[in-house]
Amino acid sequence: MVVGPALGGIIVAHEVARALGARAIFAEREQGKLRLRRGFAVEPGEPVLVVEDVLTTGGSAKETARLAQEMGGHLVGVGALVDRSGGRIEMRVPCHALLTLDIPSYEAADCPLCQQGIALVKPGSREF
Repeated sequence: MVVGPALGGIIVAHEVARALGARAIFAEREQGKLRLRRGFAVEPGEPVLVVEDVLTTGGSAKETARLAQEMGGHLVGVGALVDRSGGRIEMRVPCHALLTLDIPSYEAADCPLCQQGIALVKPGSREF
């Protein structure tokens, strides 16, 4: 079984599962925690691969993995399209990304641009 955290991991999980001939499910946030909803379940002992679109800190992937394990699943690995941590995310199972980048992330208080008074801009194709 392949499970992805919503929203970014849904399509990735679906396509990886299709390629593996496995089933795909996804976890959604409910009151701040990832949960399996919509009748999704993990069978005891079922092999589980967690996939994500982008890993930054690995938080959502780790939370999804914990959820699957708490339901009795056997975590076999974590995969992602992009790992923005430069490969520094530690998982207890094999973790592979198609692309690894070293892109720093900062807490707001530690952001060098914020400290210089440079306004942050969210890029995109539409103005809201």
